Amino acid sequence: MTTLLPLSLTTLTLNRNHGSRNRHLHERPIKNTVVLFDVDETLTPARRAVSPEMLQLLSALRQKVAIGYVGGSDFSKQQEQLGSSSIPVTTLFDFYFAENGLTAYRLGVPLAAHSFIKWIGEEEYKKLVRFVLHYVADLEIPVKRGTFLEFRNGMVNISPIGRNASIQERKDFNKFDLEHGIRPKFIEALRKEFPHLSLTYSIGGEISFDVFPTGWDKTYCLNHLANEKNLPNGVDYTTIHFFGDKTMKGGNDYEIYSDPRTIGHSVKGPADTMAQIRETFGL
Repeated sequence: MTTLLPLSLTTLTLNRNHGSRNRHLHERPIKNTVVLFDVDETLTPARRAVSPEMLQLLSALRQKVAIGYVGGSDFSKQQEQLGSSSIPVTTLFDFYFAENGLTAYRLGVPLAAHSFIKWIGEEEYKKLVRFVLHYVADLEIPVKRGTFLEFRNGMVNISPIGRNASIQERKDFNKFDLEHGIRPKFIEALRKEFPHLSLTYSIGGEISFDVFPTGWDKTYCLNHLANEKNLPNGVDYTTIHFFGDKTMKGGNDYEIYSDPRTIGHSVKGPADTMAQIRETFGL
């Protein structure tokens, strides 16, 4: 069982582990294995900061096996949630896959990126934006805030209530959405409006859903891992664990959770993630 340290000691341990104590990827005791995590409601509460206990456990896990995260948000949001002003998130994981891996880093070094806007084209993108904003304007829900559509490198994120909603407003909307199907109905309207575009719609978190080209879901990050064996001292990752909460069909973890290349672990929040890590890896 991992012994949890106070926050100040946790920070020191994490920083020290990033240095000489972290083995090279090909030297980790559990061979040919990498462990990937979703972010919201897996490593952290939705859009909130990671706990020092979780960081300490991940640090211990990293001594045994390669670790990484794969999330739909952009890199800056993941830095806010998983890192701090004094700890870059790039020091805490071996692989960091933002926007499903469309923006990716390996040991702090950026990998090849792809662009949603180049894929869809400006004219089709403007049609999509126009439809989304009209739909939100006509939507009858208890509360609306701001930032209903967020453009990212590899996707767009659409939120009926708006990403500026407070934590309590997010929770209230999530409950309302479960009762009234606001996001599923929005997605169905988009499918009917844009049947000619090969787009995937994926619900994640409490208030929004992602829109991206089919094939650019979280399984996209597995392409980066497959290339690892071609690098000097490369590792052939034949065992890939994935921990996530939105693992049901239509959730943004479903594709990678159910992919035959991964061993999927469905979790019910950060506490459950920690329990499953300890049980699976003997920590």
